[in-house]
Amino acid sequence: MAKESVIIPDLGSDEAVDVIELSVKPGDTVKIDQSLIVLESAKASMEVPSPMAGRIIELTVKVGDKVNSGSVIAWVETGAVEAVAVETKPTKAEPVAETPTQAELAPIKTVPIEKTVVVEAPVTKTDTTKSDAEIHAGPAVRKLARELGVELRDVSAGGPRGRVTKEDVHRYVKLLVHKVATASTAASGSGIPAIPAVDFAKFGEVSMLPMTRIDKITRDNMHRSWLNVPHVTQWDEADVTDLEEFRADMKSDMEKRKIKLTPLAFLLKASANALREHPKFNRSLHSDGENFVQKNYIHIGVAVDTPMGLMVPVIRDVDKKALWDIGAEIAVLSEKARNGKLMPMDMQGGCFTISSLGAMGGQGFTPIVNAPEVAILGVSKTQVKPVWNGKEFLPRKMLPLTLSYDHRVLNGADAGRFFTFLVEEVSDIRRLVL
Repeated sequence: MAKESVIIPDLGSDEAVDVIELSVKPGDTVKIDQSLIVLESAKASMEVPSPMAGRIIELTVKVGDKVNSGSVIAWVETGAVEAVAVETKPTKAEPVAETPTQAELAPIKTVPIEKTVVVEAPVTKTDTTKSDAEIHAGPAVRKLARELGVELRDVSAGGPRGRVTKEDVHRYVKLLVHKVATASTAASGSGIPAIPAVDFAKFGEVSMLPMTRIDKITRDNMHRSWLNVPHVTQWDEADVTDLEEFRADMKSDMEKRKIKLTPLAFLLKASANALREHPKFNRSLHSDGENFVQKNYIHIGVAVDTPMGLMVPVIRDVDKKALWDIGAEIAVLSEKARNGKLMPMDMQGGCFTISSLGAMGGQGFTPIVNAPEVAILGVSKTQVKPVWNGKEFLPRKMLPLTLSYDHRVLNGADAGRFFTFLVEEVSDIRRLVL
């Protein structure tokens, strides 16, 4: 028998991440690739699988700890221990929203929400007649209160037996800041007024559903982009009739290679060609506001809808890859998303983003630029429409596309040239395969 350590793999960043779940306990037998713990960074949740089969001797981390790449999280006894097969339930995630064609995109499943009301722990109001010394609080909490200039007697105690916790202090400070900001806005008449709180329970039964950390990150990122980026959106359609016929002809080759050439692969290739032809779209506004950062690489993100929230894995060097390679990489990222195994490095370095509603419905939408990128392509559902060819109307498969861009970096003429080129690329299959 041997005792071996399990370490955190390369996370693609030196930033520490949180341990949010322990999937095993000491004494459990595990098999190779079985999840041991779940980590959560600022962009994604990920499982850390066991690289070996054996018995868990010790877990060196607990929920709430922060770890980095290379941190030891467990010790496993291997050798004589026979790993027991463990039935795992893979994390359910919607596949990459990759295609505009209904046949190529799995329908979104509606998950019923149980009518369970989440009730917050009761908060006991601290007696304001007491001095801080008489308040039940530990040394760390008292130190935090001193650093923040908080009187403990003003803080509502939410800990056991009326103790004030660090969370109570932070909650009090946040509430105080919010009140000051609201009062300042009301007095000056400036800023964005807050939406008033509504007690929805007055009108019927409600349930409280907590946001995931990924939901919160997405919320904040989109809000920041919307407030900072002056958005402009242009609309167009691409004739994908020939593209769909080509994909149908390639069915046997797909089966032989075990690679599926979805419409997303062609959209990625077309976008890469457009970025190379129109490099203004492959730049970002420098943080100093005085310079542009021109990127000499073409990495494209793809918006993915998962139960944990919206994620944007990035396919690198799309311009240097063949369609088959792109199709294979889409499949790998889709699998990682379904299993919650996307790493932070999988979602970094994007130059441009494709967000597709595909067969989910709708004739178009206005995607929000994923800053610091300067543009994003929205893809809607393919529709058969009559198209005039100069002599007669013919049924053609038309793909609605929307292009949102940052007007600080790009103007309408830039977008018009880029969009026209991209549409022509998608509409003429020869330009993509030759």
